[in-house]
Amino acid sequence: MTRSFVKLATCAVALSTAVPPAPQPLALTIQNKLGLDRQAETISIPAARISTLLQAYGPGGVLVKDGQTGKFIVSQAVDNDGNGTVDELLFQTNIKANASQKFTVVGLKDGALQQPKSEHTTFSRLVPERIDDYAWENDRVAFRTYGPKAQQLTESGSKDGTLTSGMDCWLKRVSYPVIDKWYAGNLKEASYYHKDHGEGYDPYHVGASRGFAGVGVWEGDSLYVSKNFVTYKTLASGPIRTRFELTYAPWNANGRTVTEKKIISLDLGSNLTRFEERLSSDKPLPNLTIGTTLHADPKGVPGEVKGEPKQGWFRYWEPIDDSFVGTGIVLMSSQVQGWKDRRTNAKDQSHLLVMTSPSNGALTYYAGFGWTKSNQFKTAAEWDQYLAQYAQRLASPLVVSFGGK
Repeated sequence: MTRSFVKLATCAVALSTAVPPAPQPLALTIQNKLGLDRQAETISIPAARISTLLQAYGPGGVLVKDGQTGKFIVSQAVDNDGNGTVDELLFQTNIKANASQKFTVVGLKDGALQQPKSEHTTFSRLVPERIDDYAWENDRVAFRTYGPKAQQLTESGSKDGTLTSGMDCWLKRVSYPVIDKWYAGNLKEASYYHKDHGEGYDPYHVGASRGFAGVGVWEGDSLYVSKNFVTYKTLASGPIRTRFELTYAPWNANGRTVTEKKIISLDLGSNLTRFEERLSSDKPLPNLTIGTTLHADPKGVPGEVKGEPKQGWFRYWEPIDDSFVGTGIVLMSSQVQGWKDRRTNAKDQSHLLVMTSPSNGALTYYAGFGWTKSNQFKTAAEWDQYLAQYAQRLASPLVVSFGGK
């Protein structure tokens, strides 16, 4: 009896001190069901799929391995709501038409040391040195919008402020970040970023317009809009995705009180930034309308509007200085109510308007620009092709399946 008890006790101790098995890697397969090659596609792995790896190794110790090369590739753990918990793991791939690829997610104790460094990045931040802009960028494009101090300055009669919830394009032609450099230059030289020093510049006029992708409610031949954002929250800042949140004071839409929050993100390799609008109103809204400003060209050369509502994309191609800029909007075609090319003599109020039907108070759309001097697009036809293919990709996302070898 005594020997048996000792054996049982020894086994119990051995079992209690045994090292638990290491979490198993997660295999996944990506399928492209479109007949076109896809570049810089972002793949999202829900945190629930890799929870044991995250718990064992932490976000920095979880890596993605390319099934073909066997090499680790750049990935990014993202906390989407700022609550301190990882919600998804991102990585990017280029995939051929009608092709499939395999990847594996693994965990390593020294994973943070083995994580590849990205050649490029995304970035965003509040810019208090320029009143209170919020600016964001990736390797292809840059943007900004305006905060409460800029609004207060305008409303107090100062010429230094800006009163708009419109969105501004920063035309860059380099793949490295420029936001910090351009704002720093502006502190030393007034209007620094309005001049092209070889990296690009900001000639794009927003004023009281919607810029390239602001929103409002269209009714009775009028567009009702919010003022500047009142609060912000930075949620992620590269390398693959930057993500942030803007909230707005309640605003009036023809007798309706609207509350609005924007969740904005920008992925590496994309000319379009993602806008997730979340709206509520004390009375039903007839639409949510996306506006793109139609600039009055001082040389008398008109821009060109084009809309493909059944495909889900719209654009404006216009001359700016000695080059051309194309702005564009892409969304699910099922949410398009209608659109119009609205011209008016009222300052900053001519717009390409896309009227949409939000789903449960939410609308997701993509908007951005292409600049001929960036050498990304040479013609309006090339910009059209980019938007058309973006719409195709949106309508037919990559298929991700988990498991297998």
